[in-house]
Amino acid sequence: MMMTSCRNIDLGTSVLDLISCGCGRRQFLLGNFPKAVCTARSYGGRNLVFLRRDVGRSCKAVPTKPKEISLVNGIGEAKTVSFDLRQETSSKQPISLANLFEVVADDLQTLNDNLLSIVGAENPVLISAAEQIFGAGGKRMRPGLVFLVSRATAELAGLKELTTEHRRLGEIIEMIHTASLIHDDVLDESDMRRGKETVHELFGTRVAVLAGDFMFAQASWYLANLENLEVIKLISQVIKDFASGEIKQASSLFDCDVTLEDYLLKSYYKTASLVAASTKGAAIFSRVDTDVTEQMYEFGKNLGLSFQVVDDILDFTQSSEQLGKPAGSDLAKGNLTAPVIFALEKEPRLREIIESEFCEEGSLEEGIELVREGGGIRRAQELAREKADDALKNLQCLPQSGFRSALEEMVMFNLERID
Repeated sequence: MMMTSCRNIDLGTSVLDLISCGCGRRQFLLGNFPKAVCTARSYGGRNLVFLRRDVGRSCKAVPTKPKEISLVNGIGEAKTVSFDLRQETSSKQPISLANLFEVVADDLQTLNDNLLSIVGAENPVLISAAEQIFGAGGKRMRPGLVFLVSRATAELAGLKELTTEHRRLGEIIEMIHTASLIHDDVLDESDMRRGKETVHELFGTRVAVLAGDFMFAQASWYLANLENLEVIKLISQVIKDFASGEIKQASSLFDCDVTLEDYLLKSYYKTASLVAASTKGAAIFSRVDTDVTEQMYEFGKNLGLSFQVVDDILDFTQSSEQLGKPAGSDLAKGNLTAPVIFALEKEPRLREIIESEFCEEGSLEEGIELVREGGGIRRAQELAREKADDALKNLQCLPQSGFRSALEEMVMFNLERID
């Protein structure tokens, strides 16, 4: 990826005509534009130019033809201005989620305002539990994806604004994700998440289980009220997949014969299923063609799998402070992830250590080092990139827009976590 920054661009008498700013209000950039800020990124030969006006609401990403932007002056012949991304190239800058989700910032703010109210106020303990998990530094990645796909596919369908169903879907997805986190922490006996005490650590296991159950039930109630059978079946399958993933994981702890296919299926159940349902559901509510909704499902699946592989890599490469939980915790519990599965092919000693369930002092640290030495991390990185490439291909059915650009950058953001 290549980054170029241009500031104080003066286009003279030219105007920017009929170039969508991608801000979600279907505006256009018109007239002189002497104080723009432009950043350009190149993905596989295609230039994505990001423009911002210094007055009013920010304008967003503007995809362009490779190597040039055509600017129509409105009088006489068209004039062409070219930005050469090979010149004045700055060092690579990291992608931030805040920037990715800027094009749907208002949608996410509305979601944040609604989350606690839609959980319900029947029980103060449940509200306290919800406040704890909702306020624990969550990135709102899943509803952010819902809104990005919703707006990208809405443009394809000619919709000028999101529907009530789009917005409710984002809230339902976040509630389901939150419920799964509460139950995950109980099953994993985790006392910290994102640097904060977990619900079951604060309120006890009984309350945590009930809080998760309640949130699943509340999400299901709102889901039923959407009155779309296809989406109801899609999201209901996700809840079933959560349970299947936990059972699959629990039945294969410390099992060194687990295959990569087993790992990917479990990762689909536990992570990618929800992401895939989120992106497909968003496309369904935009009423686009079936082939587009299926591509959005595949996009969510591939992105979700790539995210899970990256998370499993970070368990070996980041510190406990960075992770918000003990480093190597999955391996310590016998949950064998992609880096371990790959390393087992090269390191017989690793099998011995795992099958002994780390009974000897220092064996966990030795196991982590063997995963690194056995090439497990490198091969897992290749797997994450493979799934990311597939996800980018799935987006090719969408029209060029700031929303599609943000989805592409989401894929790159994930990979940057292991660069």
